[in-house]
Parts: sequence; C-alpha cells; structure tokens
Amino acid sequence: MENLAGKVGVVTGGASGIGKAIAAAMIAEGMNVVLADVEAGRLRATADALGAFAVVADVSKAEDVAALARAAVDRFGVVDVLCNNAGVGPMAPLADLTPGDWQWMLNVNLWGVIHGVTSFLPILHANPQGGHIVNTASMAGLMAVPSLTPYCASKYAVVGLSEAMAIELEAEGGRIGVSILCPGPVRSDLGRSTRNRPAELAGALTDVLLEDSVQFENEPIDWLSAEATADQVIRAIKLKQLYIITHPGMLAPVEGRHRAIEQAFQAESARRAAAERPA
Repeated sequence: MENLAGKVGVVTGGASGIGKAIAAAMIAEGMNVVLADVEAGRLRATADALGAFAVVADVSKAEDVAALARAAVDRFGVVDVLCNNAGVGPMAPLADLTPGDWQWMLNVNLWGVIHGVTSFLPILHANPQGGHIVNTASMAGLMAVPSLTPYCASKYAVVGLSEAMAIELEAEGGRIGVSILCPGPVRSDLGRSTRNRPAELAGALTDVLLEDSVQFENEPIDWLSAEATADQVIRAIKLKQLYIITHPGMLAPVEGRHRAIEQAFQAESARRAAAERPA
C-alpha cells in the first residue's frame, strides 16, 4: 500500500466533510474513487467536482451497501481500500432518548460499518494485492462524552469491531490492513446530521454544533480541517497504522479511563491476595 496510484478506493459518507476530503486525497494519489452517500444531489455534485464515480447508498441498509460493492467491482474490477466513513452525530440527554434515537444512531454508525465489512471483505480477500479498511470511529469511541451516549456506544463498538478484525486479518497473513480513524473536532457536517434522519425513527436527538455543546462550553476548540484529517488517513493506509489520532492533546481523558480500568484490576488482585492470606 506504499504506492496508491491506480488503486481503487470506496468512501461512504463521501459527499461532504471528512469523506469528501478523503476522496480528494485519494484522487490526488492517483486512485480511482467510488463515492457513496445517502444525499443524491450533493453526492453527484461532489463526485463531478472531484472526478469520482458516484453511487447513492444508505449504509444503514445492507442491500444498499451490497449494491455499492457490486457497482464498484462492475466499474473497476477490484477494490483496494474501503473507508467506512458515513456517520451521524446529534445529541440529547440520556433520559430523553427514544428507541428511534438508538436505532437511527446504531443503524448508521455501527451497522453501516458492519454492512461495509460484510460486503467488501470478500472482495478484498479476492484481491491478489490484499487491501485496507478504514473505519471512522471518534475520540468519543475512546472516552465518554455527556449527551453523546448513543454516539459513544456506536463508536466504542466500531473501535472494538476494528481491533478484533485487525487481529483476525493479521493472523490470516496480514494482507488486509485495518485503520481506526478517531477524529476530535474536525470541520465537517456532523453537526447537521438530522437532515437525513428517517421519519419513522423520530426522537429527541437534535443537531448541536460542537462549539455549542457542553463538552466545549468552557474551552476553545482545537479545530482541524477535513483535509488535514484526510492526509492522516492516507498516511495510515500506506503505513498500515491501526489508530489514527487527530488530536493528541486529548490524551488526558483517554489515559484517565485506562488508568481507572488498570486500578480496578489491581484492586481486585489485592483483594484476592488479602483473602488468601492466613488469618
């Protein structure tokens, strides 16, 4: 994967934000790109501007992602890189959430990745050159964030799925790499997700711009551009890098979580050792 020229990449959620930037970066590397999104008009405008092949797809629907995979192979004969990037990120207090809120969030953010892996992994296995999968998680997949409980649940799941998948694929010979993109504050349209919410999955989740959220109400936001994020993704693909961290300055809460888990292990070990000592 050191040389991406001539290879084929598929990017979901590609009409705007990080997905659009990843597609542009792939094309700059000389790749052929299949761009997928649920917003047909915006998708076609973006694909035309970039020179990508557009396929309208709702990643929450297995049949749409399967059709996307077929369209990519029909067009280019092969797929080398899959970026499961489509996602939604509205907010609401836990007590206000409805089953529709949970279903919508998990359908897109988690099942979208599962559908991508299910449909494209056989294609990558059949590729003599192997391939690479990039799953977009979030810093909220590594740390808990208030008012983002369903989002955290979906992104924690994507991290776990990706880590386990990476171990399995490495055991198979390492021909297919895995990267987990964990963005912090990146300029994108994530704060305007409800425009694509299915009417039958109504609930309390609402669009909240990151600068208006509780998480950042008392501190400035270290914004990163989608283009800079895409450059990190390209580098990770080339280097077969598992974790893609956009904001190293956000280590403290992740480190604190890991420390609390380690302390729980140590406390239980100490309790058992004390219980085993003679009276």
